[in-house]
Parts: sequence; C-alpha cells; structure tokens
Amino acid sequence: VQLQASGGGLVQPGGSLRLSCAASGRTFSTYTMGWFRKAPGKEREFVAAIKRGSLGTAYEDSMKGRLTISRDNAKNTVYLQMNRLNPDDTAVYYCAASPLGLITSELRREKNYHYWGQGTQVTVSS
Repeated sequence: VQLQASGGGLVQPGGSLRLSCAASGRTFSTYTMGWFRKAPGKEREFVAAIKRGSLGTAYEDSMKGRLTISRDNAKNTVYLQMNRLNPDDTAVYYCAASPLGLITSELRREKNYHYWGQGTQVTVSS
C-alpha cells in the first residue's frame, strides 16, 4: 500500500483544514487508517484513526471535539477534518495504514501500522 497525504498548509489560529490521504491498491476498505503527527522537538503522536468499514473511530484526547476522521472507500481516501486550530497543532501530519483488525485500544499504537505516507506540513500561525 502506498499512501499520499495532502491538504496541509499555513492557517491562522482558529481556522480549519481538511487533510486527505489517498491510498493505492484494491483492498483499501480492509485497512484500518490512522493519522499521526510530529511537532518539532517532540515524539510522533497519535491523532485519529478509523477502523475498517468505518466501524469505529478514535481521537487523541486533547484534540477530541475538533477532529473528524472519515473515509471514502470508493475513492481509497481517508480524511481528517481539523477545526479551531491553534499553534500547538503545528506539525507534520502522517497517514498510516494497518491490515490488522484492530480493537479500539490498539488504534493509538504506531507499531500496529505497517504503511506510512510521506507527511504533510500543517502550520498554524498568524
């Protein structure tokens, strides 16, 4: 599986962005999809994930309420809608795919994701 993330950019505090991640292959619907981010000087961290078949989602606690993850299996694409962005959200955002049928508690673990995209930069600044 190859993943191509897009949609990042410069946005003012309080603004919104929608990230997209396009996947290759015909088995996209069977993959669990996740978003992670890495801010300068910090470890990469979990942001959001959606199970295969859209059977469940998970969000990083501090961002819950500002995020919506969704997927369009017909387009082999997963989306991350981010609202009310603030400077702490500045990071490179990575999409990832897992062929595993993960339970909710496993969605946050990087090691469960086998495929990673190249990342898209999100900068929140006035």
